[in-house]
Amino acid sequence: MSFDVLQSPVQFLQQAGFCAGQDWLREYEAWFEGEGQGISDAVDRGGTPWLRMFDRFGARVDEILYPPEYWRMLKHGYRAGVLWRVFEQNSLIPAYLLLYATGFYDAGLACPYTVSLSTIAPLSKYGDATLKARFLPNMLRREDSIWQGATWMTEIKGGSDLGAAVETVAQRDGAKWRLTGDKYFASNAGAELAVVAARQEGAPRNVRGLSLYLVPRRSEDGRLNYHIRRLKNKIATRSVPTGEIELRHSEGWLLGQAEHGIYLILEVLNLSRVANCMGSVALAQRAIADAYSFAAGRTAFGKPVIEHPLLLRQFEDRLQGLRAASRLAWEAARLLDKVWQQKPPYSEDYHLFRLVAHLAKYWTAEFAVQTAKWAMEVYGGVGTLAEYRVERWLREAMILAIWEGTPHRQMLDGLEAMQRKCAHKLLFQHLAGKAPEAQLREMEARVERQLALPEVEREGTLEKLFSDLASFTAAALARAPGK
Repeated sequence: MSFDVLQSPVQFLQQAGFCAGQDWLREYEAWFEGEGQGISDAVDRGGTPWLRMFDRFGARVDEILYPPEYWRMLKHGYRAGVLWRVFEQNSLIPAYLLLYATGFYDAGLACPYTVSLSTIAPLSKYGDATLKARFLPNMLRREDSIWQGATWMTEIKGGSDLGAAVETVAQRDGAKWRLTGDKYFASNAGAELAVVAARQEGAPRNVRGLSLYLVPRRSEDGRLNYHIRRLKNKIATRSVPTGEIELRHSEGWLLGQAEHGIYLILEVLNLSRVANCMGSVALAQRAIADAYSFAAGRTAFGKPVIEHPLLLRQFEDRLQGLRAASRLAWEAARLLDKVWQQKPPYSEDYHLFRLVAHLAKYWTAEFAVQTAKWAMEVYGGVGTLAEYRVERWLREAMILAIWEGTPHRQMLDGLEAMQRKCAHKLLFQHLAGKAPEAQLREMEARVERQLALPEVEREGTLEKLFSDLASFTAAALARAPGK
């Protein structure tokens, strides 16, 4: 694979063996090359958007003030089919292709699409006929009036221990529920529809007491159904408004069975985790592409710096890592596409997906951070300057490592999947024929030894094994032909 291919997310995916030659995907990439990247840069330079809480007559409106060009950029992805193609083709792959292309140009912009997908999926899967008839058509529109979604789980106490951190309470009100509480990191604030984690009155204060609710922006009588307290001024991803949400007796509808809430919440997170993998790999590709363009044009000691052996070797190593990270991310997407419509109790295929998703999210996010850091080093001092964009990729990458669960969370959830569901055995069966047999058996023995350790040591020494398992899986998949 030549370095020139890195300048195009579509060409990279095609040469890596993925089916990415669709005209609509090429047109989407061409739009970003011609117009979208400039809008994205301007939005990033503009910083945190404004929140207009009241209109001139004092009525609460909670309007997020982006320039009109932002909304044109955002709605372009919805028109391209990041939601409607999923249900037209009964597959998540079109959405992840669009998310990959988006992440190459703007990792933050991929977030509204991701959380909208993670809203419409549980609605279509667990909503009753009345809910689906009322809300689904709004989210499947193919023009600018489409509704956006959001997934609001995290509260001020954090997102890892949801069982203890979620204090939002749901009270029954006839056929619907009333939610009261505060969500602290609420991406895509202002969305027309959100899925929200809450605890019914009297439910146990652990993960088994959580349920998932559908909460619209406006109640049935047309009033605002939730309020935005403020928007966050964060390190990057300025193209997604992240805020604090106040739920005060807000109308909501239960999705699925109340006692299955934690499973539904994890299904939502899994959709987003795979999207995070796409964003991480796409950002890493962009960072390598920009670094190569700079290195090919800059002269030092009488020749372009790309011709110096040490730097050239670093580029080759990064490209090899990109191939492996891409394989791992797309394997998670392919496995999810097989099981995303399953309901509990889940199949072994679902538990295999879970482990691969944790490995992929952990590995690709770290690869993105380190690659963006390295790209800045290739640029040298110029790389620290905002006008040359490379520093932006590092800012964006730092959030990818935290979104949808930190590395610690991926390791601990992956450990749980191996302990309780024997997902590691399913993984090694899945990798049979893709990795040398001796290496496969050696890695399997390492995992078994880790699982046999006392609890404190098992968790305390987990990181090296989990990192090696992710690297091993990525390398094995990279040897296999593309799909």
